[in-house]
Amino acid sequence: MSVKRRAMGAAAGAAGLAAAGVVVGVAQRHRVIAKRGVGDVIPFGSLRSTPLNVITDDGLDLHAEVDEVVATKSRRKKLQDDADLTVIFAHGYSLNLDSWHFQRAGYRGQIRTVFYDQRSHGRSARSEDHRTTIDQLGLDLLRVIEQTSPGPCVLVGHSMGGMSIISLAEQFPELFGDKVLGVALISTTAGGLDPGRILFPMLPLGLGGRLMGRAVRTLDHGHRIVDLARRWGHALADVVTDRYAFGDDVPGHYVDFTFEMLNATPFAVVADFYPTFASLDKFKHVEVLGRVPSAVICGTNDKITDISHARELHARIPGSSLLECEGAGHMVILERHTDVNAELDDLISLAFARLEAR
Repeated sequence: MSVKRRAMGAAAGAAGLAAAGVVVGVAQRHRVIAKRGVGDVIPFGSLRSTPLNVITDDGLDLHAEVDEVVATKSRRKKLQDDADLTVIFAHGYSLNLDSWHFQRAGYRGQIRTVFYDQRSHGRSARSEDHRTTIDQLGLDLLRVIEQTSPGPCVLVGHSMGGMSIISLAEQFPELFGDKVLGVALISTTAGGLDPGRILFPMLPLGLGGRLMGRAVRTLDHGHRIVDLARRWGHALADVVTDRYAFGDDVPGHYVDFTFEMLNATPFAVVADFYPTFASLDKFKHVEVLGRVPSAVICGTNDKITDISHARELHARIPGSSLLECEGAGHMVILERHTDVNAELDDLISLAFARLEAR
């Protein structure tokens, strides 16, 4: 297993500067290192905190959870400073906030973090069909920021969560450099997707290929049959999940955990969001992310948003860093969580530097 990091240009905001040891002293004073290995001893789906309802602009309830900074004798002097920055995590399509297991375990108690379920996912309320768009997810993220982050924030998005961040940047570019002090885009894109690649892991084996479009078009009267087939085909679906979500061999419980999240999302919800991926075209709006430290992360064996999408994002975001996890798949946040967390460490440190420099 290996990683490859590229930093483009000489912009001081590049997250890759941290790894190269060219970080300003103030960032090192606020170094936050995700605890290594802790996620391996905590059962998947068991990390919880007091729930918070975020109300969207159309009155929908989003389920959110906030992990506050925990004071210790050695960290009390930094407690107030650390509480001034919030890191918000936006999960991917057909997943839920539990997908951030290793990131949540690593940063728990060290820095203020927010995890939320996107509309129609996890514990959040079901959305009206016409509101299941990437543009709406950007508006939802704005409400999450407004209602959970009293100070500046860093935004971390995986897959559809990364698209939510890009949508926010398109609609509210003034936030970046002011309210938003850092961005991580993981296994995501701003356009040019093959929607079939996204949908395939959520279908029972045998409904891919040319039957895929038909399955979506007939969903209004057939989604319960699809859900039943997904449950019946658990063993076969595990194989599909393993093949499409991961690149290298991973522990079996990683695959089971991912399948359980996918399977818990009703196929009607899967299909509601499906059309928005085909029309996604936002690469022209990502340049604004260069105003803040920005990290792009992807596995080189990602079969859903392949590495070319990450490379294009990197090329279009001035000063961004690109972390390529050799051989990893779409669920790189699980598969290569140590590498991902190390990159987030650098990004958070640079955000703190920005915050203190004000």
